[in-house]
Amino acid sequence: MKPQKNRANGFIRNRLTLALAAALVLPSAAVLAQDAEQDEEAEVEETATTEGTPVQSLDRMVVTGSRIARDTFNSVSPVQVITREETTAAGFNSTAGVLQSNSVTGGSSQINNAFGGFVVNGGPGVNTLSLRGLGATRTLLLLNGRRVSPAGSRGAVGSADLNVLPNIMVDHIEILKDGASSIYGSDAVAGVVNIITKPRVDGFTVDFQHNATQDGGGDETRGAIMGGKTGDRWRVAGSFEIFQRSEMTLGQRDWASRCPLPLIGRRADGSYGADDYIDPITGQPKCWTIDNGGVTINTLGTAYMLGQPGLGSLGYYGTYFPEDWDGGLDYFNRWRPNPAVTDGFPGFEGVDLYGRDSFDPRMLRESLISPTKNYTGFLQAGFDLQALGDAELYFEGLVHRRESKQNGYLQHVMDYPVGSPLLGDLVGLPAFAAAPRDGSTNGQNVAARAFIGWGLYKNWQTVDFFRTTAGLRGNLGSEWSYDASFSYARSDANYYTENRLTDRIARSFDVVPDGNGGFVCRDASGGCVAAPVLSAEVIGGQLSQAYRDWIMQDTRGNTLYTESTFTAGVSGPLFDVPYGTVNAAFGVEHRSQEIDDTPDPNSISSNLFGFTSSTPTRGEDSVTEAYAEIEIPVLTGLPFAEELVFNASGRYTDYDSYGDDTTWKIGMLYTPVSWLSLRASRGTSYRAPALFEQFLGATSGFLGANIDPCNNWGNISNTSSPRYINCSSLGLPPNFNQTNSVTIFTRGGAEAGLAAETSTALTAGIVLQPEFPTWFGDLSFAADYYDIQVDNGVARLGGQQILNLCYNSQPADFNAGAFWCNFVDRAANNSLTVNSDYVNISESLVRGWDFTARYVRDIGPGSFRANAQVSNYLMQAGRTFSTDPVRNVTGTVGAPQYTGQLELSYTVKNWFIHYGLEWVGSTNDYDYYERYFVDDAGDPLDYRPTYLMETDDYFTSNASVQYRGDDWSARVGVRNIADKEPPVISAYTNTIGNAPLYSGYDFFGRTFFLNLTKSF
Repeated sequence: MKPQKNRANGFIRNRLTLALAAALVLPSAAVLAQDAEQDEEAEVEETATTEGTPVQSLDRMVVTGSRIARDTFNSVSPVQVITREETTAAGFNSTAGVLQSNSVTGGSSQINNAFGGFVVNGGPGVNTLSLRGLGATRTLLLLNGRRVSPAGSRGAVGSADLNVLPNIMVDHIEILKDGASSIYGSDAVAGVVNIITKPRVDGFTVDFQHNATQDGGGDETRGAIMGGKTGDRWRVAGSFEIFQRSEMTLGQRDWASRCPLPLIGRRADGSYGADDYIDPITGQPKCWTIDNGGVTINTLGTAYMLGQPGLGSLGYYGTYFPEDWDGGLDYFNRWRPNPAVTDGFPGFEGVDLYGRDSFDPRMLRESLISPTKNYTGFLQAGFDLQALGDAELYFEGLVHRRESKQNGYLQHVMDYPVGSPLLGDLVGLPAFAAAPRDGSTNGQNVAARAFIGWGLYKNWQTVDFFRTTAGLRGNLGSEWSYDASFSYARSDANYYTENRLTDRIARSFDVVPDGNGGFVCRDASGGCVAAPVLSAEVIGGQLSQAYRDWIMQDTRGNTLYTESTFTAGVSGPLFDVPYGTVNAAFGVEHRSQEIDDTPDPNSISSNLFGFTSSTPTRGEDSVTEAYAEIEIPVLTGLPFAEELVFNASGRYTDYDSYGDDTTWKIGMLYTPVSWLSLRASRGTSYRAPALFEQFLGATSGFLGANIDPCNNWGNISNTSSPRYINCSSLGLPPNFNQTNSVTIFTRGGAEAGLAAETSTALTAGIVLQPEFPTWFGDLSFAADYYDIQVDNGVARLGGQQILNLCYNSQPADFNAGAFWCNFVDRAANNSLTVNSDYVNISESLVRGWDFTARYVRDIGPGSFRANAQVSNYLMQAGRTFSTDPVRNVTGTVGAPQYTGQLELSYTVKNWFIHYGLEWVGSTNDYDYYERYFVDDAGDPLDYRPTYLMETDDYFTSNASVQYRGDDWSARVGVRNIADKEPPVISAYTNTIGNAPLYSGYDFFGRTFFLNLTKSF
C-alpha cells in the first residue's frame, strides 16, 4: 500500500488552521481553534498505561461530519470545536447554556427557560437547539457520535432536551453547521452537534460553580463529581451532578415589571410615546397587562346599554355610537363598579378599551425564568477482549431527572346566565352573549360576564430520561475497523397544572335557595360550592377560598417516548491512487420510535375551563438506512496543488410511514498553496415528519376575538373584496363584533396526507493563513457561505393565517367550504373554531456568511490570543404556496442579520485572564410590516400606526480570571458587566414588558460567577 505523503514543513500547520476556519462561530467563552501543539496532540489519542501496558492507541480520529477516520482535524465540511475549559471562562454553568449562546446559534432564536409560560414543543422547561433558525427537529444532537433521543412533556415531544446532557464529563463539543443527512440521517438538515466526553479518567475531581445575579432571582448552582479508573484491559469513568436554578420573577427586573406600553408615535428628538393614550388616573401612558394587552380584570360585560362615561369628563368614550346622546351618556358594554353613578346603569361607570383595568400587582410574581432542579448521572466503560480484531466492548449510560415549574397569572371569567338568581340586583339584564359551547352555563345565554383577576396558578413537570448504549469496536485486519452498537432511550414525564374544571363551574351556577338568604348547588355531591352572587367585590376578585378550591384542581398527564437504535459500520482504505489512498466507510442503521402522551382525563374530555385541552398522542415509526462514503485524494504536494480531495456520500432511507428515498452529498477541499484553502459541498436531505407532527392529538388553544375577519366588516371600503362578500353572505350585521375567543385545534397531519420534506444545502468557504515574521504572530481568517432550501417543509400554520386564507378566498370556494375553509367552523352562535393541522408548505430558505479570525502572539512572559466571529444572515425566508411572494425576515425583531463575538485572553504562568464581547445587530420591522398599512384595496392608509418597531445594536461583555494550582483551580468572573437591559419596542409582538422575547438578549442582568475545581 502506498503511504500518504509527508505533510510537514508548514502543511500540517495549514491543515490545523483549517480546523480554525472550520470553526464557523466562536463561543462566548473563548478560543475555538486549538493551538498547533494542541492539535498535534489530538492527532494521537493519549495512551493511558498500567505497568507499561497500553490500553488503546488510535492513530486516527473521526471528526463530526464524516464517518472516515482522518489523521488531522481537517474536513471538507466546516466544523467548530469548543472545549469545556473555554466555556467556563465565559461563565456558562451548563452545556445547555453553551449550545444556546449566540456564538453557536449565530443569533437564531432558541427555546430556553424564558419560554416557560408559552406553548412550546417539548413542554415547559425544555431547552432545545435550532441551528440556522430551521428548527430543533432539523438539528441532530449526538453524544459520542450517537444520537440523543427526544425528551420532554406533552404531545409535541420531538427533539433532544439539552437539559439531559452531562457537564463535568464533557471534553469538547464539535458543531457541524452543514447539511449531513447522507452521513447521519434525516434530521441532520441544518447541522450536527456532537458532545464528546473525556475518553478516560483516572482519579476523582469535584467541581462547583455558582452564578449569582446582581438583582436577585435566576441564581444557578452546580455541584459535580467525576471519577474513573483505567486498568490494563479496562476503563471505567462516571460522573454525577446536581444543577439548580432559582426562579426569576417579572418583578425582580425593572424592565420586565413595567407594563407593556403601545409606544405609539415618536417625537423629532427620537423619544417615543407622543401619541400614547394618557391614563387619566396616573397621568402616564396607558399601562397594558404584562400578558401583552387585551385582557381586562375588575370589569363587567353586558349587552350594550346607556351609561355614564368612566371618570366623568376625563376622556373616556363609549364603545358604540348609534347616534348622539344628551346628558353625557353613551352606549357601553364594559363597566366598572362605581356607587356614585346614578344615571344610565346605576352603580357602574362605562369604560372603553383604554378605561378597563388590565394590571394586577400579582402579575409581577409570574415566572420570567423557570426554576429547575436537574440530576444527571453518566457512566462509560470499556473492556479489551483481546480477540475479534483487538476489539473493545464498550458501554455508556446516561440518567437524568428534571424537576421544573412555572408560575403564571390567570384571568377568570364568570358567566352569569340570563335570569339567574346569582345576578342579585342585576337579575333583569338581557342576554349579553350566546351560551358558551363549553357548557359552563348549562346551555343558558349569558346576561353578565365578570372579568376577574384570579391570581397566580402553577405548572410543574418531572422528566425522567434514561439512555444506555452497548457496542463492540475493533479492527478488521491491519487497516480496516468496525463499530457496532445498540442504544435504547426512554423519556418518562409527568406534567401537572392547576386547572379550573368546566363541569364544576356549571354545577356551581345551577343553584337553589338555602333557606337562609343564600344559595347552594342543586347537586351538592362531592362538596359542590355555589358560585357567589354577582357584586362589586366579586368583580374585584374577592372569591371565597372554598369556591376556589371547588373549581380549581390539579390535573396530571404523562408522556412516554422511547427510541431504540442499532448501528453498524466499517471504514478503511480501498485502494491506492497516485497521490494517496482512497478511503471509504459503509454502514447500516435501524431506528424505532414510539410516543404515548396521555393527558389528564379532564383535558381529554375538554373539561378544562379557559385552558388548553388535548387528546392522546400515540404513534410509532421506524426507519432502516444504509450509507456509503468515499474520499479520494486527487492531488498532493504539487505546485499550486498542495492538496485536492473529493468526498462523496450517499444514504438510502426507508421509513415505515413514508417509504424510501436517497440522499447524497459531494464535497471538495483544495489547497493551492500552504496559506490558502478552498472548500465546498452540496448535498440533499430527506426528513420524514417527527412523530408529533404525524400523530399529535387534537390540542386546543385560544386566540383573541379581535382576529375574526368579519369584525366590523361593514366598514370595509372595497365592497367587491372577497372578505366583504364572504362576511356579508353569513348574514352578520355590518357592525358585528366577535364576543368569544377563537378556539384553535392543533393536530398531527398523518390523516391529512402530510408528506416528507426534502432539502438541499450548499456551503463554500475560504481559509487564509499568511505566513508573517515570528515577531508579528499568527493571523488566520476564514469565511464560509451557506445556502439551505427546505422544500415541502412540515409546518403548522397559525389560526389567524388560516382564517385570513379562508375569508380572503374566492366566494365560490368560501361558500363551498373548499380549500382552507375546510379548517374553519363558524357555529350558530358565531363562535369560531380553526383546525390548525401540520401541513406541507412550499419552501423555507436560509443563506448567509460566517466569518472567523484569530490572532495569536507571545507578549512578555505570556501568550495573547484574540478571536473574532461575525455571522451575517442574508436571508431567512419562506412561503406557504409557490405563488406567494418570498418574505425575508432577516433583520426584523427577533431575527437579527448580524451577530458577533470577540474573545481576548492572556495566559501567563498559572494565570488565565479572559474578556469576551457579544454583539446582536440592530433590527427593524417597519419595512416588513409595511404591507399591513394598507386598506382592502391595497392603497396606503391615510394614518399609519407609528409603533416603535426597531432595536439598536446590543452589546454585552464578560470577564474572568483563573488561577491554576497543581491539582486545583479557581475562577471568578462576571457576565453582562455593564448590566445591559434588553431593548425596548412597542407591545405589538411577543414581549416581556416592552422587551422582545428573544433568546439573544440577556434577561439575567449583571451576574457574578465562581468556579472551583479540585482533583484527587
